[in-house]
Amino acid sequence: MESILRLSGIVKTFPGVVALENMKFELRPGEIHAVCGENGAGKSTLMKVITGVYEPDSGEIWVEGEAVKFKSPNDAFRKGIAIIHQETSLFEGMTVMENMFLGHETTKKIAGFTIIDYFALRQEARRIFKLMNISMDLNDRVEDLGMAQKQMLEIAKALTFQSKILILDEPTASLTQREVDALFAILRKLKADGVAIAYISHRLEEIFGLCDRVTVIRDGSFITCCEVKDTTKDKLVEHMVGRSMSNYYPKSDVKIGGELIRAENIGQKGMLKDINFSIRKGEIVGFAGLVGAGRTELAQAICGLTKLDSGTMYIDGKEMKFESYREAIANHVVYVHEDRAKFSLVLEMSIRQNITLSILKKISKRSFINESQEEQVSSEYIESMGIKAPDSGFLVANLSGGNQQKVSVSKALATEPKLLILDEPTRGVDVNAKAEIHQLISSLVKNGLTIFLISSEMPELLGMCDRIYVMKSGTITGELNRQEATQEKILKLALAAG
Repeated sequence: MESILRLSGIVKTFPGVVALENMKFELRPGEIHAVCGENGAGKSTLMKVITGVYEPDSGEIWVEGEAVKFKSPNDAFRKGIAIIHQETSLFEGMTVMENMFLGHETTKKIAGFTIIDYFALRQEARRIFKLMNISMDLNDRVEDLGMAQKQMLEIAKALTFQSKILILDEPTASLTQREVDALFAILRKLKADGVAIAYISHRLEEIFGLCDRVTVIRDGSFITCCEVKDTTKDKLVEHMVGRSMSNYYPKSDVKIGGELIRAENIGQKGMLKDINFSIRKGEIVGFAGLVGAGRTELAQAICGLTKLDSGTMYIDGKEMKFESYREAIANHVVYVHEDRAKFSLVLEMSIRQNITLSILKKISKRSFINESQEEQVSSEYIESMGIKAPDSGFLVANLSGGNQQKVSVSKALATEPKLLILDEPTRGVDVNAKAEIHQLISSLVKNGLTIFLISSEMPELLGMCDRIYVMKSGTITGELNRQEATQEKILKLALAAG
């Protein structure tokens, strides 16, 4: 089949960095083509070249058999190329229809005046919604929409430009499984109507469940392109990281000790109801459930970030009620937030400053930071955690997602916790970084920590946990040990009636 988009020999350099070298990529009409690689492999740079954000230093781009040179994103738009980012670019205070046609409204003349043709816009919007097989009120404000609806609106907005090529960058990162299924149904419908889709994702199960072909890039270079049906997860990972990886979940055998934490009848108005659980020393205990099940709310409540309305909690057999997160840290209970960029890290500060931010009192005297002690502490964590950076003064904003997560965990470990609560620790990181974080979790438990692990990835829970609690609507619906747990049993409990 003739390609609708073809790139060959693409080179893009920045001062001191070769971002893309002799890159090639090809997309056919009516296919969903995955693009995968580790963080920093060059995926984003490639997409910015395709959409006109960057002009390549050399190489050729062909759209529908015609050689093109994009000087700006508008040039790509005019050729029918649109990108939907993980973070939406919609105007929250405007309506669905206003967002769809902003900047390219259909107009008409009445009595010599040019006005917006709202009837024509509504007709076109309905045509696009019918094409996508979705329903949406055109008068709703974007601020009132859920994340899934915003993603659908981004796609609809792209189609108002008569887009023939859609690029989706990690579109499911903030969606529930039900919303993911709805998105996939739309993508399959667009595929059937001849739209070409480039799909960037770290989630290999999505690639195998949705895509026709997959291109792997590594260190800015093309590695391989193949039919999805002709490859395997292990082969893709090997192409991405440049070596064989056989153990994604390196669970260590650790002697389980006595009870570290026990919660009885935990309640929080509108959030949690009659929660009972316990975690023993040396365990990795997982908390599974669909988005909105209450896992994060439970984690934040037990470590003092939010207030409990009822129930009792015991740490090492002693009754505790944390009035603040500071109290939790003092009692060796530490929480690592799922949104590391917003809540765990200060991106414009260095690795050294971020790691020691939680222990400033410990490394300071008379309000002055002991810089040699600060350097010593941070250097020890950089080495032990395998943080890839030139030095401790490197800005966290310039690290990959996986290395940012390691800094976030290092900051927590610096407080010397007994219970480490990890909320979605591998969200948004590539497959190699995931394996490294799993190895890190295993080594932490071997060194005496106990882990409370929240994850939406069932293979991660099954591979790393000794036990799994399943939650739904702020309650625990079941508990599974390592030997009996399966994806089917977890899902059944997550959807349990009651």
